[in-house]
Amino acid sequence: MRMQMTKARLFCVALLVAGLATLGVVPAASAHEGEWAKFNYCPSTSEGVAKCMQSVVSEGEVVIGTKRVPVVNPVTLQGGLSEPSSGFRTMFAATNGETLSKTPQPVPGGLAGLINCKEIENWLVRIGCEATFENGLTGLNATLELARPASEVRVNELNLAFQRGIALEMPVKVHLENPLLGSSCYIGSSSSPLLWHLTSGLTSPPEGTEPIRGFGGHAEFKESGTLLQINGAKLVDNAWPAPSAQGCGGAIVEYILDPIVNASVGLPSAAGTNVASLTNTISVATSTAVNNH
Repeated sequence: MRMQMTKARLFCVALLVAGLATLGVVPAASAHEGEWAKFNYCPSTSEGVAKCMQSVVSEGEVVIGTKRVPVVNPVTLQGGLSEPSSGFRTMFAATNGETLSKTPQPVPGGLAGLINCKEIENWLVRIGCEATFENGLTGLNATLELARPASEVRVNELNLAFQRGIALEMPVKVHLENPLLGSSCYIGSSSSPLLWHLTSGLTSPPEGTEPIRGFGGHAEFKESGTLLQINGAKLVDNAWPAPSAQGCGGAIVEYILDPIVNASVGLPSAAGTNVASLTNTISVATSTAVNNH
């Protein structure tokens, strides 16, 4: 009985999400206020944009190799969404150029929390590490960025509601930011991204790794039912590999720092080692409804 009630609730959410597509056809506004201000950077008047979406990650964590970075500063994913194709909508870039906000997250323990020279087994790399960091350690941020164009971000509303399959597919990279590491120290790249297949259901990691479960969230309708807000949606994935870090310290120095960072973080790391667990507040409305406000 409980299973039937859960499925019924999710089915209603899915129908209501789809039903938003039928609301309102009106001229575009140049800016929005109140609840609609969250869609200010949605390209709602552009051809092919059927909906606007904003998703704010307020808590969670990303684990890469042996290092855990909690989300302490909100991260925003925003932009337009296409009509669905095979269940998925593709994303249109935000008009302010920040489809995924570049929000730094402090790495626990700073650079010392990332790099512990004594843990490095290779004696040559360990000596280089100790020589490099002998003058002390400073703070370190990890910033999530899109690794490819916004058009490669895909959203499946029904999978989100039914807590099954891929709800959000997103190619990302992690920028490690510290004066010593320079401006080009990344885990992941456009050619080798961290490809997340986030689900609100149960993950399918490699054998030997325990699956983790997400949550479809709670639906709330606002603005006379024209704006859907999903609270507490938990999107998870623990089946993605992570490549080696590259570019740490810039030209020449990276040949010393890259091996140090990789040895300390445990990179490259295989699928099943890494985790993305993100709790979101997701807001969705049709482009025509947005243009009316």
